[in-house]
Amino acid sequence: MGPPHQLVTLARHTILIAVHSIQERVMEHTLPALPFAMDALAPHMSQETFEYHYGKHHQAYVTNLNNLIKGTDFESKSLEDIVKTAPAGGVYNNAAQVWNHTFFWNCLSPNGGGVPSGALADAINKKWGSFDDFKKAFQTSAVGNFGSGWTWLVKKADGSLDIVNMGAGFTGALCFHAEMKTGAMCPGFVLDSV
Repeated sequence: MGPPHQLVTLARHTILIAVHSIQERVMEHTLPALPFAMDALAPHMSQETFEYHYGKHHQAYVTNLNNLIKGTDFESKSLEDIVKTAPAGGVYNNAAQVWNHTFFWNCLSPNGGGVPSGALADAINKKWGSFDDFKKAFQTSAVGNFGSGWTWLVKKADGSLDIVNMGAGFTGALCFHAEMKTGAMCPGFVLDSV
């Protein structure tokens, strides 16, 4: 055996390696930053609405997910991997809501709005006749989504668009990822129809 300080160093090194490998396996999910300030969408969505919906509601899904995955195989998985592999229930539902809300916030922009152009406008006009008719169809679909849920604008494999409603515990990450293997649907926009 070598001098005591080498043993201590070796022991400390071994402990640090063990702690480091445990930290690598644990993935704490966090509330993703908004792509804009909380007051940026006023008057359409107020800062108070964001403080509640993002700061409390979305955060609660993140907190619940982290609490539910502690000590499970999901603890080391990314959000998308949890959504793809978790069975129905609490882990899946909370992961799906975190994913959906994150996608939703990224569909919004303080500089957005107006009539789309290019390929999106062409696809909307082909399916619904006009952007105004699309907005009516999207709104009707969202209002008809019973309870809380999500209304998605999706691009199908043939390039056409469609509007799809899903319940609160369902996510585009799972539905569309599974379908993307065959190229069936790709999410383009979502509305949280609470």
